[in-house]
Amino acid sequence: MTANLLDFDLAGLAVFCERLGEKRFRATQLFRWIHQKGASQFDEMSDLAKSLREKLKVTASIQGLDVTAQHISNDGTIKWLFDVGGGDAVEAVYIPEDDRGTLCISSQAGCVVGCRFCSTGHQGFSRNLTVGEIVAQLWFAEHFLRRRLGTEERVISNVVMMGMGEPLLNYEPLVRALRVMLDDHGYGLSRRRVTVSTSGVVPMMDALSQDCPVALAVSLHAPNNAIRDGLVPLNKKYPLGELLQACMRYLAFAPRDFITLEYCMLEGVNDSIENAQELVDLLRRADHGVHWCKLNLIPFNPFPASGLKRSPRSQVLAFAKILMDAGIVTTVRKTRGDDIDAACGQLAGDVQDITDVQKRMGRRRTIKLNPVLEFDRLATEGTVHG
Repeated sequence: MTANLLDFDLAGLAVFCERLGEKRFRATQLFRWIHQKGASQFDEMSDLAKSLREKLKVTASIQGLDVTAQHISNDGTIKWLFDVGGGDAVEAVYIPEDDRGTLCISSQAGCVVGCRFCSTGHQGFSRNLTVGEIVAQLWFAEHFLRRRLGTEERVISNVVMMGMGEPLLNYEPLVRALRVMLDDHGYGLSRRRVTVSTSGVVPMMDALSQDCPVALAVSLHAPNNAIRDGLVPLNKKYPLGELLQACMRYLAFAPRDFITLEYCMLEGVNDSIENAQELVDLLRRADHGVHWCKLNLIPFNPFPASGLKRSPRSQVLAFAKILMDAGIVTTVRKTRGDDIDAACGQLAGDVQDITDVQKRMGRRRTIKLNPVLEFDRLATEGTVHG
């Protein structure tokens, strides 16, 4: 069985080359060909010795993911559905802006956390993605976009781990994938421009601050534990007090001087003026006042199984005014790609329904009913540490 070179960060690739009897600098050349130039065939790598190329042909491959679907929105957003085998599909979304190009990447097939407002969470959890499957989303998107735009310059300037899955519950593959993204011989992304989003896995937030501190976004979504327990089941294990203290600890190592707090606006659930004032009071109790965070208010992308509705824009703006008047930097996220179901998990859910994967996955899907217990199982198996 050949090794998929997308599974290696530069240090791992150097070890692989040494096992082939090659000098470590060959790993750097190979890494550049794969990630900077998008090569998928060893014969393309003209500055590698022919003897090395022949070795690689029998010991290695560069294996991306098959694209099941590609949808392009009227606003330029592009969504890809990738087949990861076993009836599972994951999504990546490219969002173009005037000053940046952002790629949203998945870390798991499904998600164990089971947040009420998340389409992915309602599909249950199948498995973690490998390093290569995480990196392959960026590898494909970057070089597809370069060809499409007719440029050799980097197109994707920002990566957000906000696709399907809880990144910090797939910790070791996540960190190795981040190192590929950050490496100057790979994609050369700034730590400030790579963001990991978490629903609040406190021990792994602490671990990330030491192993690979990139920008952090925390899915908050509620001003108190009572509301958050109903929206984010993991809150029962790591309630708001513990979560905010973890944010304070992370801030000391973060590449930015703030942490982004994500807040999905749900009509009649968490969007009242009283909720806004309670949120201000919650954030003021943190060690750094209110200046340690930025609030990102997110319009909800409705899907039938949620039983939830998007807050009216007037209510979102009134909520935002309370926060801004309190000195909290607050933005309202623009909706992008509504015409292609660009909200995380929506397209994959449609495909799963078509392929009847819910029945075929059977027992594995039932773990979504108790995400806290499933978190403990993953920790016991060594998938997470802390």
